[in-house]
This record gives sequence, C-alpha cells and structure tokens, in this order.
Amino acid sequence: MTVSTHARRTRVHVTGAASTAVRPVLEAQRRPARVLAAFPEGVYLEVRTDLEPSVIAVITGEATRLPNSVLLAGPLPHVTVGDDASVGDRVIDLGPLSVSVRRWWDPAPPLGGFDPARLADVTDPLIGSPPPGLAGNGAVDLLASSCAKGWLLGAVTAAEQLVGLGPGLTPSGDDVLAGLLVTLRHLGAAAGAERAVWLADWLAATVTFDARTRTTPISATLLHCAARGEASPEVTAVLRGLAGRQALEPALRRLYRLGHTSGADLAQGIAIGVTAVAALSGPR
Repeated sequence: MTVSTHARRTRVHVTGAASTAVRPVLEAQRRPARVLAAFPEGVYLEVRTDLEPSVIAVITGEATRLPNSVLLAGPLPHVTVGDDASVGDRVIDLGPLSVSVRRWWDPAPPLGGFDPARLADVTDPLIGSPPPGLAGNGAVDLLASSCAKGWLLGAVTAAEQLVGLGPGLTPSGDDVLAGLLVTLRHLGAAAGAERAVWLADWLAATVTFDARTRTTPISATLLHCAARGEASPEVTAVLRGLAGRQALEPALRRLYRLGHTSGADLAQGIAIGVTAVAALSGPR
C-alpha cells in the first residue's frame, strides 16, 4: 500500500502541561533537539542549549512525571533514538507531533512548617525499603554520617564519588543524591533547619558542577532539578508524609515501584536527608 506524501506529512497538534523547571528552555528561541531514549509512555529529548534542564521528558499520563516533564493531552507518536526534533517558543515538534504548552505545574511545592521532632518516628519505614543499588557502598555511608554531623568536607567528598556511579539512564549514585538534595532543601526549610539548607546549597553546587560530563544527560538534568528542590510527585508525596501532611506508607509504596532500583535509591537518599535534618535542627 502506498502512503501519499500528504498523509506522511500530516501533523498532529496536541496541548501539554509542562513543569516550570523546563520553562526557560520551552520559552526560549527555538532550538534543535534529538531523541535520547524512546518508550511507549515517554520520550527523552536533549535540547542543544547551555540552559538546564537540557533534557525534556515528553510523556503520557501512564509515565512517571519527572520534574523535567511535559505531560501530553494525547498519545505519543512512534519515534526512535536519534530522531530530530525542535523545542522553543512554547512548542515541541517531534516527528508528526506538535505540542503546544498551555499550562504549567510546580515540581517543587512547599511543604509548610512542621515540628522536626516528628522525624524521629518516621525513619524505620524508609530503612525497611527494598535494597538500593548501592547497599553497603562506602561512599553512601560516608555521605550519611557526614550529613548527620554537618561535616561539609566529608559530604562533598562522598558526593563527588557518587555522581554517575552505577548503570542505567539514572545511575544509583545520582538517585541517592537527588533524594538527599530534595529532602535537605524541603524538609530543612519546613523545619527551620538552616544548617540543612546550607548543606543542600553546597552539595547542589558540587553535584551539578560539570554534571553533563560526569553522568548521563538525563541524570545530569535530574540532578540540576533536585538541586533546586524539584522532584517527581512520588518523591514529594513521601516528603509530605514525613511532614505529616498525608499518609506515609502508601506514598512509600508508590516510590518503591519506580524503575529497577530508582525508587529504593531515592528512598535511601531521603532517609539520609531525614536523619540529617533531625540532627541539624537543634542548636549548633
């Protein structure tokens, strides 16, 4: 069967809701992009820009809503790795699909204040999570002990060792760091733990410095997001559970289902952050 040129060039126009994390790239002048990875529920696009996030996830409602996502109001076209695309002027062109961004959502909703004393009672569920990808790793242990003490040199040294450590699109070391950064920033601010937020600032600068050369493009973007406190709803739901805003156990179950070990790795980072916020909330 012969398909006409007109049929092949027919474009499908849909609207999307984008994370405010990717707003600078989406509202900038149009730039070329390429497909880094393609799945039935989502496509990762790398935009040729110096801005971060430089990777945008174009997803359907069945995919995990990462903090760099644009959620479609329709299905994804069939695309393959290496295909060209373009991003800018609030539009994403991807194969036969043209996405116009009409709405925005916040990947870093504030928690509001809470008593940090309650954190002493919520670490057990996090410790009982499925085994993370770096269970027993010395750098993770150094990171945990250093953060709990507020020892900056030890925390930075451990973080340097963890960036890009492990296989996959988002290595385990990066997921641990992302969970820690988001927890320090959000729980630290909500608990009034200035030292935890100070630690988050330094660690954020450490893990994002030249991240594109130290880990995968997708993971580098997610580290930049985490450095600003931006995360998926599964992570923010756990933080809300820790702060007593919603039930913790169901939120943890949803988090553990992410990826092969990503959920457990993020939970490990969150647990390190919880212990640090509790320890750093008191007087110096």
